[in-house]
Amino acid sequence: MYSTPTLATRFARNTHVLRADVPLSEDQMRATAPSVFAESKHASRSERYTYIPTIEVLRGLRKEGFEPFMVAQGASRIEGKAAYTKHMIRMRHAGQVQTKPEANEIILINSHDGASSYQMLAGMLRFVCCNGLVVGDIVEDIRIPHKGNIQGEVIEGAFRVLDEFEVVEEHAEAMKALPLEPREEIAFATAALALRFGERPVEEAGGHRPAPITADQLNEARRIEDTGHDLWTTFQRVQANVMLGGQPGRSAQGRRLQTRPVGSIDRGVSLNRALWMLAEEMRQIKAAS
Repeated sequence: MYSTPTLATRFARNTHVLRADVPLSEDQMRATAPSVFAESKHASRSERYTYIPTIEVLRGLRKEGFEPFMVAQGASRIEGKAAYTKHMIRMRHAGQVQTKPEANEIILINSHDGASSYQMLAGMLRFVCCNGLVVGDIVEDIRIPHKGNIQGEVIEGAFRVLDEFEVVEEHAEAMKALPLEPREEIAFATAALALRFGERPVEEAGGHRPAPITADQLNEARRIEDTGHDLWTTFQRVQANVMLGGQPGRSAQGRRLQTRPVGSIDRGVSLNRALWMLAEEMRQIKAAS
């Protein structure tokens, strides 16, 4: 019996995403990410491209105890590619005992148009905000090209990622135990601001256009659970504001605006990983001081 999803929305113009607090059914997934169920590879793919539908891989993973709790699909500007485009599934293993405010998740990314190999990444979900993290360089990415016994390799890769979660949890606990001073929180948010908005050149001024919001805004808590002053809580505040957007700001011309959520699957993964690595770097610096 499946409950109503806790989150069903569209991110920006390019990505549909669905997350639930119980495993998603195939009908729920199909409505949000039909490319998971593509019945063939895109016509642009060669004979060497091994086609195995993502849903068959997922069914194999389900037999091994993995269940999907989130699915997302990107769009395509090329006519006819929408049914084959990149998609992402976040899964948890039934053998994990969830006694913490976070859940370990394995992230599967694939496409049937050649835009992506099968990729396996490590992630975490914070139950308080349903905002998924992507672990940085602690766990090695697993990439499987569309050749040979894909299904067997993906299942093996999922268990390899699962085995690495003990290390991920150790790093997260170390972040929770590390207090930050206010200036250190702002330093973290300032670095995150550059990751999100980058260098914005202004030719006529010979300088750089300011970001639409400030580091102080990125460090604002969206919920009472995020008001602590340790590295982990600071990381969560900043990550939520970076990914979810919705903060009031001003354009370079002075117009009022609201920051946008991160809508692209690729951009979301890369930003999430960069933020995790930024937190890891600060943890190491603080631990050495």
